Amino acid sequence: MPSTSPQTLRTQQLNQLISRLSAQYTAHRPAIQRILNAAFAVYVLGSTYRGLSARPSSPRKDKGKGKKKDDDSGKPPRVAIDALFYRRLSDILKIVIPGLRSKEALLLLMHSSLLVARTFLSLYVANLDGVIVASLVRAQPRQFFLNILRWLLVAIPATWTNSWLNYIQSKLAIAYRTRLTNEVLHQYLGAEDEGAQGKVYYKLANLDDRIVNADQMITNDIQKFSVHLAAIYSNLAKPILDVILYNYQLSQNVGAEGLLGLTILVQSTAALLRYMTPPFGMYTATFAELSGSLRHTHSRLVEFAEEVAFLRGEETEKLMLEREYSSVIKHENRVLNRRWWFGIVEEGIIKWLWGSFGLVLCAIPVFFKVPGISAVDLGGRTEGFVTNRRLLLSSSDAFGRVMYSYKDLSELAGYTARVSLLLDTMKDVRKGQFEKALVNSATTDENAAILKGRGEVIESEDIQFENVPIVTPNGDILVRSLSFHVKPGQHLLIVGPNGCGKSSLFRILGGLWPVYGGVVRKPAASEFILIPQRPYLSLGTLRDQIIYPHSKVEMDARGITDSDLFEVLSAVQMGPIVEREGGWDSAKEWRDVLSGGDKQKLAWARLFYHRPKYAILDEATSLVPQEMEGLMMQHATRLGITLLTVSHRPSLWKWHALILQYNGTGGYVFTKLDAEKRLALQEEKQVLEAKLLEVPKLVERLAELKMRR
Repeated sequence: MPSTSPQTLRTQQLNQLISRLSAQYTAHRPAIQRILNAAFAVYVLGSTYRGLSARPSSPRKDKGKGKKKDDDSGKPPRVAIDALFYRRLSDILKIVIPGLRSKEALLLLMHSSLLVARTFLSLYVANLDGVIVASLVRAQPRQFFLNILRWLLVAIPATWTNSWLNYIQSKLAIAYRTRLTNEVLHQYLGAEDEGAQGKVYYKLANLDDRIVNADQMITNDIQKFSVHLAAIYSNLAKPILDVILYNYQLSQNVGAEGLLGLTILVQSTAALLRYMTPPFGMYTATFAELSGSLRHTHSRLVEFAEEVAFLRGEETEKLMLEREYSSVIKHENRVLNRRWWFGIVEEGIIKWLWGSFGLVLCAIPVFFKVPGISAVDLGGRTEGFVTNRRLLLSSSDAFGRVMYSYKDLSELAGYTARVSLLLDTMKDVRKGQFEKALVNSATTDENAAILKGRGEVIESEDIQFENVPIVTPNGDILVRSLSFHVKPGQHLLIVGPNGCGKSSLFRILGGLWPVYGGVVRKPAASEFILIPQRPYLSLGTLRDQIIYPHSKVEMDARGITDSDLFEVLSAVQMGPIVEREGGWDSAKEWRDVLSGGDKQKLAWARLFYHRPKYAILDEATSLVPQEMEGLMMQHATRLGITLLTVSHRPSLWKWHALILQYNGTGGYVFTKLDAEKRLALQEEKQVLEAKLLEVPKLVERLAELKMRR
């Protein structure tokens, strides 16, 4: 008997070892398969969590939280899926989903149930697809038509689920938007207690620079945020569930070993794809900001159309609109170019490269003997291939949607930043914290000390200022220390050059501007009514113009009838307007219907309806005749309304007891007003000014006479 060579012996021993290991592996393969499947599920969840988890925000980004710009370079703040984004999103989620028993939570639960149901229906359809093709290959007409019937029957719950899923998602977006809009409007326009920091809508536009176009944020950005938030759940949770379930079923058909190799290949290319993904979140936030600026420019043109028309400023306005539009288009083209090349890379990797990996995986049971799976005929192989191919396509699509969800989440981060900026800014404004570009003089030590201070506001029947600085929102100090005292019934006339602080005083009285020092004693802001030179006329009926902001229900509750309103109109000699304009319920664009004088008289009628303790008149009689002016002043005095008037018309002097006169350089005089004496001085001044105008002519004539001598 020939002896065995050492090489042959080693080969035999190796084959025996491989056989024993293969036998051991085959014996324990079910347990190994379960371990691999469980590890795959944990890996998918863990990698998704790591991919979408919060990365620490850089100090520069944290510092720029809530600001329009985070540095002096003029670049918009960076928007990314980081800790700041998740903190912002968490704060907003507390608003849109206030509790587990809320409508939004129930809709979310229903949405989740439908997502799970659709996944299991997809698994059933994948298996049914393979069975149908197998019966066709095996030429089994009875089985084929029975399977077609099953296909049609399963279409009923499948189509219902898909349609209902879209419906619930849309309802969820509407619910989010409604909840968020109500909260924003409550802070933006909500009624405030007298001691609270209210009037946010005014302060946001006038005292702070962070929000340029709040209307666009409230209407457009909140709507898009809600749609993205409702969609991100299904775009993220559903694909993750699909990846796990589809791949579990696939592993049962082709073995978890092939699935493990496929996962390694897919994850390596997915890391490359994620690295190449552009910052879509920042693009979204920048686009929203540029679109808001364009819309704001259009709204300004509509608001000041008359002045633009008289000044023939069409070309200038066109250039400004074209500049804003060009910024939007330039940004869109830039983003479009980025999306173009990224789309090529994305489709090449997800669709074609991953598809080739999947085809190789589906071919494993055909070309290789998989332990635990018995040999099958042609129909069985066809059924397995079709089913596995369907599962693989669904799994690849789900994994692709997980990758796409990062892009969706980036866009959500952009809208989250916009909505959070609005909420954070309103919160700061309510606390009296403003961010406004200051004039250069505000940086000096003395002025900076005034701006850092805060005065005291005390409710009182009188109006009394004690050492109160008058400061504009941009830090310009108009008066360093203003003191005066006005009692009810003492009409106050306020005069001075433009920009000296006349209107600023009224804004402090109305609670619109902060008090930077001293003590302000005044009635509640509800006891003041402002009549500007151009009064505000609301949308609504003729009745609404007088009783604004009351409704007819509130008017009736006060026991006031239309006859009483007619008497109010008669006091300003506007009784005929009721019949002329079609009655009390006639609704028009009243700012276009009425003349400037009628608008002022209608504003006085509103004053007589409300009867506040104090009325602030800012050139409120500039467009009415002097006779009408006197009648309105007399009627206001009879009603017990104390008038605080800004006007340069000498005809008003006799109706006021006190005068506050600014000199335009930070000084002022507060004293009693002697109308007769002041009128006499005014006449004497005019006579002297007229004589002084003749002096140059007299000097010139004298010089001529001297030359002729």
